[in-house]
Amino acid sequence: MKECIVIIPTYNEIENIEKIILKIFDLPVQFHVLIIDDGSPDGTADKVKQLQQHYPDQLFLLERQGKQGLGTAYIQGFKYALVNGYQYVFEMDADFSHKPKDLLKLYNACAKDGYDVSIGSRYVRGVNVVNWPMNRVLMSYFASRYVRFITGMPIYDTTAGFKCYRSKVLASIDLDKIKFVGYAFQIEMKFTVWKYGFRIKEVPIIFTDRTRGQSKMSKKIFNEAIFGVLKMKASSFFKNYATETNFIPRVSQLEKSLG
Repeated sequence: MKECIVIIPTYNEIENIEKIILKIFDLPVQFHVLIIDDGSPDGTADKVKQLQQHYPDQLFLLERQGKQGLGTAYIQGFKYALVNGYQYVFEMDADFSHKPKDLLKLYNACAKDGYDVSIGSRYVRGVNVVNWPMNRVLMSYFASRYVRFITGMPIYDTTAGFKCYRSKVLASIDLDKIKFVGYAFQIEMKFTVWKYGFRIKEVPIIFTDRTRGQSKMSKKIFNEAIFGVLKMKASSFFKNYATETNFIPRVSQLEKSLG
């Protein structure tokens, strides 16, 4: 079984993509990287194709037409990872808000400490955010507090997008039933994993806002996370998570869904 793959969704990340990939490849643990690009007009995918000539066995690219949402990109990446036999599957942003070296912390929490999911957490030890304006820090922090209150999840950074999953976690979830496509996707995945009873570890990191390119955050995305969680919680009362953990997708089904 292959060990580690880092899934990075991109849209207009030409200023960051080469640097982030090379930083990941320079780590002492070998990580493969899967870029899922939503038709970036700035040439992000072309830059990845150039790098693939130098790293044909480590760097992979899925190109999609138009912006289809963060959640759908990760779901497609999860299916790719399962079909190709990876043991540890990582989520990461392309803009250096997540430090590549912190992938090792997430890896160690799962591979060495035995957790099923590890989360790069901004809030498990106070507030560790750099270069964000105070209003955005407060909005993010209290959004996580709100999600904890509504869902009951014992997770401090409920919207974090820097994570590692053991493959058995993703294989136990019917990925096609994950509904949210924006940043609420991150909440829904954590809630689902927690309801299934998997062991989760929050690993403290320092989150640094991007210095290159433009943020994808918007009021619409924030509202989805706030109001969508109420619907998610209500729907959970009608689901039997104990039986749904028996759902193990067949590789042939995943291959078909990938097209």
